[in-house]
Amino acid sequence: SRLGEPCFKTYPLVCVDLLKRSRVAFQAGRTLKESFRVAQLEALVRMLQDNEGDFVDALGKDLHKPRFETILSELIPVKNEALHAINNLKKWMQPQHVERNLTTLDECLVVSEPLGVVFIKGAWCNPVQMCLVPLVGAIAANCAIISPSMCTAHTAECLHRLAPFYLDNECFHVILEGTNDLPEVMELKFDHVFFTNRAEGTKIAQAAARSLTPFTLVLSGKNPCYVDQHCEIKTAAQRIAWARFHNAGQSMVAPDYILCHKVVKAQLVQALKGCLLHFYGSDPRESRSYGRMVSSEVFNRTRDLMWRSGKVAVGGQVFEAERYILTEEEDNNPIMQHEVFGPVLPVLTVNNIDEAITFINKQEKPLCVYAYSNNHKVISRLISETSSGSFCSNDSVLQSLMVALPFGGVASGTGAYHGRHSFETFSHRKSCLLRGTGFECVTNLRYPPYEDRNLSLMTWASTLSQKSQGWCQIL
Repeated sequence: SRLGEPCFKTYPLVCVDLLKRSRVAFQAGRTLKESFRVAQLEALVRMLQDNEGDFVDALGKDLHKPRFETILSELIPVKNEALHAINNLKKWMQPQHVERNLTTLDECLVVSEPLGVVFIKGAWCNPVQMCLVPLVGAIAANCAIISPSMCTAHTAECLHRLAPFYLDNECFHVILEGTNDLPEVMELKFDHVFFTNRAEGTKIAQAAARSLTPFTLVLSGKNPCYVDQHCEIKTAAQRIAWARFHNAGQSMVAPDYILCHKVVKAQLVQALKGCLLHFYGSDPRESRSYGRMVSSEVFNRTRDLMWRSGKVAVGGQVFEAERYILTEEEDNNPIMQHEVFGPVLPVLTVNNIDEAITFINKQEKPLCVYAYSNNHKVISRLISETSSGSFCSNDSVLQSLMVALPFGGVASGTGAYHGRHSFETFSHRKSCLLRGTGFECVTNLRYPPYEDRNLSLMTWASTLSQKSQGWCQIL
C-alpha cells in the first residue's frame, strides 16, 4: 500500500497470506539457529542507523516530533534492546537445569521454545519504539507480523518500506492496517499477540480469547506523581515538566497528575511555569522542541477536558489548526476522571504522605507511580504501600527505558517485556525430563501390587526438604 492508501478491505486477506508464508518458514526451522536470530537483530540496528533521517522526517510529519526526541525516545531504545539481545541471546537460549530428587537421577531442565508466528500491534504515541522493541523479543525466537498504527501514517509507511530491505522477507513482515479489521485478524490464530492500545485493547483481547490465542497487553493509565515537601523543587519541576510535555504529552508513562504537599504547591506551580517558559519559549508554536497532537480526535478530546476543568495556572493556549495545546491545570474536576493523552497536568494538594497513598490506592492501579522526595522513608512507603506496573523516584519515564527491567502493568494489561522478559514473552518454557532406562530397581517401587514398605520408601525419596525446595518431583 502507498501512503494514505492502507489495505482496509484486504487487510485480513493479506494477513492470511503473510501468516501462511511465515508459518512455512518457521516450521522449516528457518528462525531456530542463533546465527540467524543475531543476523536479524544486527540488520534491525542497521536499518535504524542507515535511515535515521527518514525516521526523523516521518515522525516530524506525524507528531511534529523534534529530532532530539526521535533519536532519544524512539531510535536509541530500540538499538539498546537489540544490542542487549545480541549480547545475551546465547545465554537465554541455553536450557536451564534444575535440581532433582532421589526418585530420579536423570536430568530435569527447562527449554525456551519459540512460539511460532506472532502479531505485534504498534501504538501511535511512540510508533517506532512500540513496534520494534517487542519485535526484538520476537526476532530472538519467532517469526512476526508487525502492524504499525495508521494514526502515524508516515512512520507506518517508513517501516513498511524499509523493513523488507533489512529483515528476512519470509519471516518478518510489516503490514499497513485497517483498525476495524483487527478483531477479524485475531481469528487467524497467531501463536501470540502483542498490543499496547487501550482503545482497541478490550475488543482485541476478547477476539484473542475466542481463539485461545495467548496475548500480551500493555496499557496506559493515570500515573500519579507525588511531590513531597522535602525535595528539590526546581529539579522536580524540570523532570516532571519534561516527562509530561515531551511528545506533546502523548506518552503511556508520563505523569498524569501531581499530588503535591500543600506547603510547596505554589512554589512547584511557579517552578513548572518557569520550566515551560525555558523549554518552549514565550510562544511554543515557534519552538522547534515542542510536538503536536497526533489527530483532531485526540486534540478535541484533550481540549474539551481542559475547558471543562478548573482554573488554568499555566498556559491554556489552544490552536486547532496546529493541534496545539499547552497547559498546566491547577484543579481537577472532569480531567481526573479520564486518561489524558496530551499536554495537560492537573495539580492536586494533599496534607501528607498518608493522604497521597490513600488517594492513589482508591484509583485503578496505574502503569507507573512517581515520587519526588529526599526522605527515604517516604519513597519506601510508596513502593510498599501502592501497587503499579513500575515505580521511579526523583525522576520520571526513565524506568521504562531500562532494558533489564520488565515493563508492564498490574491492572492495566497483562504480561511484560524488555530485555530477557521480551524473549520469555515470546517463548514457551518447556519442562523436560531426560531419563535413561537404568535404576529400574528403584523405579520398581512405584509399580503395583502396592506395598506399604514401598510407599514409605517412595515418600521418603520424593518429599522435598527445606534445603531442597527447588528439586524436581517425579512420582
